[in-house]
Amino acid sequence: MLTIRKSEERGKANYGWLDTHYSFSFANYYDPKHMGFRSLRVINEDIVLGGGGFPTHGHRDMEIITYVLEGALEHKDSLGTGSVIRPGDVQRMSAGTGIRHSEYNHSQSEPVHLLQIWILPNQEGLKPSYEQKAFSAAEKQGQLRLIAAPDGRDGAVTVHQDLNLYAGLLQKGDRLTYTLQPGRHAWLQVAQGQAVVNHQPLEGGDGVAISNTEQLEISTDSQGEILLFDLA
Repeated sequence: MLTIRKSEERGKANYGWLDTHYSFSFANYYDPKHMGFRSLRVINEDIVLGGGGFPTHGHRDMEIITYVLEGALEHKDSLGTGSVIRPGDVQRMSAGTGIRHSEYNHSQSEPVHLLQIWILPNQEGLKPSYEQKAFSAAEKQGQLRLIAAPDGRDGAVTVHQDLNLYAGLLQKGDRLTYTLQPGRHAWLQVAQGQAVVNHQPLEGGDGVAISNTEQLEISTDSQGEILLFDLA
């Protein structure tokens, strides 16, 4: 069964420096029908104007993945980590017992477009940690590249949850298949462009919850960038 979450149905807010859309309830947006999916709690699509950003703030007991689509995001945290996240990079931050960080647009003039993803961890009270890895476009072109997994296999970042996260870049003519094991669920997010999943057309910002379905067939009529979450 596929349940589509259309882009225009998401929650939204505009703070001037930040234009954001919420796939699930977040901040001042509350919808009891959309509180997350399985262990996936947050997918926020953020566009931060040049010079803008999130000042230092805290998190606890959450796995946070940052996926930049355009531009660059500067990160600093209480672990002493400082980095710049660009397209192709995947940042994983385990908040655990508590971490404080800030995120700012690395540019003073150009916007940064990103997805902020929160995942409920499989245990509380973890030691806070940070990880960042780069995945080339070639690794994702016409295929699903594992970018986050509980065992960090195949060079993926390690996430503390029974979840496998894949990224893919699609061109017209690409055809991908993915098999969900019994009892598994999936969420597919169209990060950019367009995709077709089991004959259902999706646009940028759309998401789809998938349950009781064994085989996924993914393609595009033009081009697209997707994230696929395989969830317990």
